Parts: sequence; C-alpha cells; structure tokens
Amino acid sequence: MSSPPRHFIDTQDFSREELLRILELIGLLKEADKDGACPKLLAGASLGMIFEEPSTRTRVSFEVAMTKLGGHALYLKPGEIHLGQRESIRDTAEVISRMVDVIEARTLKHKTVLDLAANATVPVINGLTDYNHPTQVVCDVFTMLEHRQAGKPMGELKVTFIGDATNVCSSLMMICTQMGMHFTHAAPERYQAPQAWRQIAQANAAASGGSLTVTDDVDAAVRDADFIYTDLWWWIGQEAEIPDRRAAFMPTYQVNEALLAKAPAHAKFMHCLPASRGVEVTDAVMDGPRSIIYDQSENRLHTEKALLVYFVQPRLKTASPELAAYHRGRIEDFLSR
Repeated sequence: MSSPPRHFIDTQDFSREELLRILELIGLLKEADKDGACPKLLAGASLGMIFEEPSTRTRVSFEVAMTKLGGHALYLKPGEIHLGQRESIRDTAEVISRMVDVIEARTLKHKTVLDLAANATVPVINGLTDYNHPTQVVCDVFTMLEHRQAGKPMGELKVTFIGDATNVCSSLMMICTQMGMHFTHAAPERYQAPQAWRQIAQANAAASGGSLTVTDDVDAAVRDADFIYTDLWWWIGQEAEIPDRRAAFMPTYQVNEALLAKAPAHAKFMHCLPASRGVEVTDAVMDGPRSIIYDQSENRLHTEKALLVYFVQPRLKTASPELAAYHRGRIEDFLSR
C-alpha cells in the first residue's frame, strides 16, 4: 500500500528549507524548458483539475505543465462533476483518487480544498481558495529572486502589498515572513490584515529574521520597497461593497506613477492578475518599464511544473523492462487468440 500523500495546501505546512528546494526546482525546470529539454518526469500520469470558478493563469499553467512533463490533465468544471452536490466531497475525492495521480482544486471556500485533501489518496494542490493562493506566491518569490538587485540577499528584500487583505495578501504575507523577507501591508485600517494572520506572520518573522509591518501610510510603505504588489480591491461576493471599497482606496492606495515615483528607482511592480486597469493600478504602471507582471505570469507555468514533479514523481510506479515485457506479452497473446 502506498504511503499517504503530501498535499500542497498552505506554505505554512512546509519549512523554509523545503520551500527553498521547491524554488530551486522551479529554476531547474525553467532552464530545461527554455532549452527545449523539459524532462518527461510525469509520463503517463494524470492530473484532475477541479475549478469552481474560471481561471486563466491557473488553468493554463497546470494543463500545459502536465503536458510538458509527459502527463495528461482533465479540466473538471462545475456541472461536470458532483462536488458536494448530489455527491459528498469525500466520495468525489475517493473516486477521482482512483483514476488520477494528483488533484488541483480551485475552490470558493477553503474548507472544500481541506475536505478534498482529507479524503484524497493522491496529492491535492490548492489552486486558490477564499483564504489563500499558495501556488501564486511561490511563483511570486521565485520571480522576485529573478528580478532582485544583483547580489541582494533574500533576507534583505522588502515587499510592500498595497490594498485589500485578499487571499493573495494572506499567502504573500506568510511566505515572505517564512523566507526571512520584510513584508509591509498598506491599506485603510478597515481593510488591513486581521490579527490572526499577523500572529502567524510575526511568528514566522521571529524564526526567520524577517519582519511584518501593517500601516495606512502608503508613502512610508513604498519608500524602501524592492517590490510593490497590488491585487483587486473586491472579491467574489463583495459586489455590494464596491462603492465603499472604491471610496476607501481611491486615490490614495492606487498604484500609479506618482506613488511609484516615491519608491526606489529599482523597485518593481507586481500583480497576480487579473487586474482592474485604472482601479487598483493604472495602465502606465502595468505597461511601464518597472512592471514584471508578465514574467510573473509566465513563472506560474514553471512553478506548477515544479510542484507537480515534487509531489507526484516520487509516488509514480515504474515497471522494470522485464515486468513491462511480461505484461505486454500476456496481453498480446490474449489478443492473438
């Protein structure tokens, strides 16, 4: 019987050392891909992709990653499977686990992905929930390491997130403080990271040498930043709050050229996308020379490759040439009768 699977639900489930290994693997696979030599490490393997809402980067990156690694991906959208409707999440997890080697789940509620992982017998990778987005922020840290000032240690990097306490803010706060980086969240007090998040991040920082700052002073927040990051100001289910949210954030917390001018000249702009152009960020910033949003998006592909390899490849069964020949012979003999 195979060992219980390890899941990728939250970066908090992993040590700094293990996250560094994953980041190194992303780099190796990206280099191989650029040389047209991506190894077929998951040949014959299948990925079940569960989506409760549409996605561009998450779907494309996982599906292409699986193809490049020699495997196959199945897109499972609402209405095509009975996820918690007419069938329990446990039954869905048990059944799909018998047919695929790994499950990626993008769910509206964090509990759904936790329930899938609790009942699946293959690895479950969290493709986004209302609480966090771990695949995105592993990609983000990798992108920061690519674009940091030459020779600047990870432990000296300063990351400023401007805007609502989104699932990306949560995840970025956690991973940056895990890795010893200095994370600042700038937002109006009502929309700042909750105390529960801060406690986790502060414990991370105490162990890693990083730091956490939460402030409503956006000018101070960008003053020494290496990376300035923003996200949408409202999430699914918050549509009724849009007028209040827009009034709270605009114009002080919009990332525009005036705000970027207050940051160091080397500071780069990041956004997980999709973006509301002209709302949380202007076109001039998104399309400007300090924006690395498309490098960031591309790195989702290399990140998904690394996560799939890291969690799935050690579990795959590979038959010896003798065993493969034995089974082939038996089947060919049967078909010849």
